[in-house]
Amino acid sequence: MENEDKVGQPSRPPSPKQNVRKNLDFEPLSTTALILEDRPANLPAKPAEEAQKHRQQYEEMVAQARKRELKEAQRRRRQLEERCRLEESIGHAVLTWNNEILPNWETMWSSRKVRDLWWQGIPPSVRGRVWSLAIGNELNITHELFDICLARAKERWRSLSTGGPDGESEDAGLPVADREASLELIKLDISRTFPSLCIFQQGGPYHDMLHSILGAYTCYRPDVGYVQGMSFIAAVLILNLDTADAFIAFSNLLNKPCQMAFFRVDHGLMLTYFAAFEVFFEENLPKLFAHFKKNNLTPDIYLIDWIFTLYSKSLPLDLACRVWDVFCRDGEEFLFRTALGVLRLFQDVLAKMDFIHMAQFLTRLPEDLPPEEFFASIATIQMQSRNKKWAQVLTALQKDSREMERGGPSPRH
Repeated sequence: MENEDKVGQPSRPPSPKQNVRKNLDFEPLSTTALILEDRPANLPAKPAEEAQKHRQQYEEMVAQARKRELKEAQRRRRQLEERCRLEESIGHAVLTWNNEILPNWETMWSSRKVRDLWWQGIPPSVRGRVWSLAIGNELNITHELFDICLARAKERWRSLSTGGPDGESEDAGLPVADREASLELIKLDISRTFPSLCIFQQGGPYHDMLHSILGAYTCYRPDVGYVQGMSFIAAVLILNLDTADAFIAFSNLLNKPCQMAFFRVDHGLMLTYFAAFEVFFEENLPKLFAHFKKNNLTPDIYLIDWIFTLYSKSLPLDLACRVWDVFCRDGEEFLFRTALGVLRLFQDVLAKMDFIHMAQFLTRLPEDLPPEEFFASIATIQMQSRNKKWAQVLTALQKDSREMERGGPSPRH
C-alpha cells in the first residue's frame, strides 16, 4: 500500500531526468557551479583543457569583481573625503563671514580677501544677510510699508473675487481686466515655480509667502505690475530671507537698471544690452560668435529667460545661488559674463548644431553642470573690449541709440 497513491494505483519510479533535476536542486546556482563544478553523472566528463579554461575564466571573473569592488570603495572614500573637506571649508567660511566680514561690512566687503571668498560661494547660513547688504535698500522700504502693500493686495484679491468695486487710487488708470489678468498670472506662475521642490505650490509651506510678496509688489509698483519670471526671483529670496526682508530685496533688485529695462519691456534698452553682450561675445568667442551670426541666432532667443529669472530657472538651484552670489557682488555685468561662460563651456557642442538645435539646447541647459568647471569657464571670460569695460561699452551704445533716435549722425566704431 505504501507504493500506491490515494486512488489505489501503484506509483511510478522517478525517471532519470527527475533524478537529475532533483540533484540540480541541491546544487548552488552560481558562476562557481556553472564553471568549476563537474558535470552531472549522466553527461560526459569535462576534458582537462576545458576544465583548466573554466578555472582561468573563473579566476579572471573573481579578479575583475575584486577590482570593481576596490574601485567602488575608492570612489566612496574620495566622495567622503571631498564631503568632509567641503563641510570643513564651509565651516571655516561661516566663521569668517560671521566674525570678520559682516561686523565690518562697510570696510571689508570690497577687499580682495572677501571678493575671493565671494567667488567660492557664500555659505547658505549667511547668504541671505550678505545678499541683503549687497543689494542694498536704496528705495528705503520698511517692514511697515510691506505690511501696507500686502494689506492692499489682500483687499484687492477680496474685491476682485467678490466682484466688488476696486477704488484704489494707484490702480485708477489700470482696467479691472488687467488687474485680474495680473492676479491670474501670479497664480499660474506660482504653480510653475520650482515644481520639483513642491514647496511653492498650493498647500506648500512657502506658497503664501510667495503669493504675498508678488501681490504686495503689484501694489507697490502698479506701473510695473507682475511680469512672468518674477516668481522665480522672489522664490530664491524667500529660501534665504524672511518674508519682509525678501520683499525689500526683491523690490530693490527689480529696481536695478537692467532688471527694470527687462521687466518693463523697454525694447530700446533691451536691444542696447543685447548689443553690448555681442561686443564681448565676439571678443571672447569669435568662432562661436560667427557661427551664431551665420545661423541668425540672436541673443534675445536665449538671454531673455536667463536675465528675467537671474538663471534660477535655467540652472540647478545650488548653482544658480552661486551665480546670484557673484551677481550681488559685481552687478548686471556678471549676468552677461555668466551667459558667455555658458557659451564657452558648450562651444564645441554648439559649433556643430544648427539654429533649431542651438536654440533648444540653450533654452534647456543640461541639469548636471559641474559647478567648478562652470565657474572656471566664467573666470576665463574677459569683460573688456578695446580697453573698454562693460559699463563703458553699454554707456557708449546707449548714447549712440539716443543720437539715432534724435536723427543725429550714424555712430562710428
